[in-house]
Amino acid sequence: MDLKYDLVSEMRPKIGLIVLQADESIETDMRRMMPHDVELLVSRLPSGTEVTSDSLAQMAGVLTKSASLFPEGVKFATIGYGCTSGTAEIGVSKIAELISEGANAIEITEPVSALIAACRSLKITQIGLVSPYIAQVSETLCEVLMRAGISVTTFASFNEAEESKVVRIAPASIAKAAIEMGNSGECEAVFLSCTNLRTLDIIDDVEAAIDLPVLSSNQVLGWDILRKTGGSSDGFRPGRLWG
Repeated sequence: MDLKYDLVSEMRPKIGLIVLQADESIETDMRRMMPHDVELLVSRLPSGTEVTSDSLAQMAGVLTKSASLFPEGVKFATIGYGCTSGTAEIGVSKIAELISEGANAIEITEPVSALIAACRSLKITQIGLVSPYIAQVSETLCEVLMRAGISVTTFASFNEAEESKVVRIAPASIAKAAIEMGNSGECEAVFLSCTNLRTLDIIDDVEAAIDLPVLSSNQVLGWDILRKTGGSSDGFRPGRLWG
């Protein structure tokens, strides 16, 4: 017997997320922040076991291919690229160009543009930066932020080069570093850099402890995606950023 079917009229905006192969945090975090009336689709791209300037830059060569692995014909409201240091190394405009060559999206964003937009929304010009990586990896990010009018006035790092270990840095350790930085009196906000750090559940507590905004890569990316896409407000909303 031949069956007949009706076609679904899909009304929910679609959001795309391109995630590094080694990242174990961002996909879960993003699904927590997304409201019920948007649909999240995820693609991954190869990434090195160690995080260096060279390994970050090499992701440019596979970004278009990763974007092309989304379901064919889907038009996304927004696609987010999930790598802070990779964006700083490759460049915001180049990231958008490479993704556009592989997928159809009205808007494209990443943690660097999202952080800059978040700082402007909160009227922040001086941040403290907590990074899991060696200082060299964060130098380019600091330079990019400086050109956007945001100074990194204090910096601290866990000096971890292996991506698989970054996700296993205890949230309590991240919170302690953020509180020490926020209490130093040298910044207007603290930024927890890296999409693989587990940060969402400590943001509110750290903000309460230091009385300053706390931003993280996944938080600002989720905020920027929803700012560009729209949708209801029923997702997880950590921090003052959501206002």
